Amino acid sequence: MKYPKEYLDEIKTRLKVSTVVSKTVKLKKRGKEFVGLSPFKTEKTPSFTVNDEKEFYHCFSTSEHGNIFDFVMKTQNLRFGEAVKMLSNLAGMQPYTFSKQDVERENKWKIYKSIYQNFSEFYKNELFKNEKSVKAKNYLKERGLSGIEVKNFNLGFVTEDLDYYEKLKKDYDEENIKDTGLFYFDEKKKKHISRFRNRIIFPINDISGNIIGFGGRIIDDNKNLAKYINSPETPFFKKGSNLYNLDKARKLSNKLEDVFLVEGYMDVIGLSKNGIENTVANLGTALTSKQVQILNQFYNHIIICFDGDQSGYKAALRAAEHIIDELKPEKKISFLLLENNMDPDNFVNKYGKQKFLEFSEKNSIPIHKFIFEHYLNQTNENPTSKAIFEKKLRDIASNIKDTFIKKYTLEYFLEKISELTPNINSNFSKNFKLSAKSLAKTKNYYNETKSLKSFEIKEFSFLYILLKKPKLINRNIHLIDNVKLYSPENKLVLEKILDQSQNLTNLEVSNLEIDKNLINRIMNYASVKHIIQKNTNNEEKILEIFSEVIQDLKNYELEQRIMDLESKFSQDLSEDTFNELKELKKLQKIN
Repeated sequence: MKYPKEYLDEIKTRLKVSTVVSKTVKLKKRGKEFVGLSPFKTEKTPSFTVNDEKEFYHCFSTSEHGNIFDFVMKTQNLRFGEAVKMLSNLAGMQPYTFSKQDVERENKWKIYKSIYQNFSEFYKNELFKNEKSVKAKNYLKERGLSGIEVKNFNLGFVTEDLDYYEKLKKDYDEENIKDTGLFYFDEKKKKHISRFRNRIIFPINDISGNIIGFGGRIIDDNKNLAKYINSPETPFFKKGSNLYNLDKARKLSNKLEDVFLVEGYMDVIGLSKNGIENTVANLGTALTSKQVQILNQFYNHIIICFDGDQSGYKAALRAAEHIIDELKPEKKISFLLLENNMDPDNFVNKYGKQKFLEFSEKNSIPIHKFIFEHYLNQTNENPTSKAIFEKKLRDIASNIKDTFIKKYTLEYFLEKISELTPNINSNFSKNFKLSAKSLAKTKNYYNETKSLKSFEIKEFSFLYILLKKPKLINRNIHLIDNVKLYSPENKLVLEKILDQSQNLTNLEVSNLEIDKNLINRIMNYASVKHIIQKNTNNEEKILEIFSEVIQDLKNYELEQRIMDLESKFSQDLSEDTFNELKELKKLQKIN
């Protein structure tokens, strides 16, 4: 049985070639590539190269060449299925379980791909060889596209009067043809009609470069027809989980921090032909969280640049409100608003690459600022209007998933609101001044905690409860049996606590012979401190929290053991290691 392409693509998405190879070969960065000594031949001078952008390795000594699956198969002497299992483990994915449906799906994918490839060759032929495609060729020239862009982006044209459905019937089952979404049945004409007739065709690829859908643009000014249409969703094409040009743009992520997200196919092509190839487009639907998550895997900064008209602005606002909850530390989302009803394609063709990049650097607005300024412009002096304004911003901030980003964003909103209300009563004003101070404190707190490891913060919470509620813990001393700490400093604190008093009943923090800085770190960075303070008299609640903290620590220990075993398994592939790994993963699921 063959693995579904989506599963294999996900592995390749999660693992760079250099990540996999570096477990066997010591690599050094050299320009865009990595180099090392060949694993296939003994040598003194490195002849082995790895290119993450192109997703391959190459050995000049032996001519060995391939992707991550090839590398593992050849260096570990594994069959393909075994290589997939090993790499899925390394990628943190669940092993794939085959079923009868998988076989059927794989067969359907082969047919689906074949029909789409057939269609691709057909419409490219139509564009260049059919005399009725003159208008389409003229349209592309008017848009500034040469044969190079047409070829690079695999563009084509479907004439209005073709009967391509009947041609496909000779080679494919009708049900399979219908499943592609290339045709619809016309009740009046009693025949299947091409969905993309009289349209420029833009193929939509998956992350590996396989065609999974199409977009089509009319070339006539017909107000009764949609300017752009896309393929309907199929088992292999989900609009909200794909992006136009992602297969090409992702390969630039090793060199660039930013990616431009635009509205249309022509915007992508226009920017690309002017040298801005780190560009993708959503597929005619509202921007989704899934699309942002995909881009975050490759790039640190998403710059959303929609058309500079009213509809483009509305689309940008919808996107901002929908995706702000995906904000993460070290990741940025900004909006670039173009002037004078221009779209990215118009702008870059008129002013060139450098002006566009300069304009972007100068005028990109962070997502939280964009949202604030929009709702500020909708607010008047009416108290009700201001109340709605603040409530809306609080609601938006509350939906952000990351705790630090949520707090920072909310306090940014409150600080900006305080600047708008300088003459309000003193108590209210005082509260907002405190918020401004709190903002600065939050920034410092965030910067400091960035350097902390996740297990350290978990350990701080454990020690915080010990220091604050020693008598309660003493009565439940069994809870701390077999608790393992990883930080040497935190281990020292725990030892000192237990040494001072075996039963924890007479614990005095001031008597602990420990650097005060260590104690301060615990008191400042324990994530549970606010909950404990709030429930200081609720012993049942505190014990519940303490048990959860301990479980978190044990889960971390389990994760570390699993990571160690995965690394070991990638080297020795022993059955004992595999079985132990399997048992620990079962335990992980239970916890």
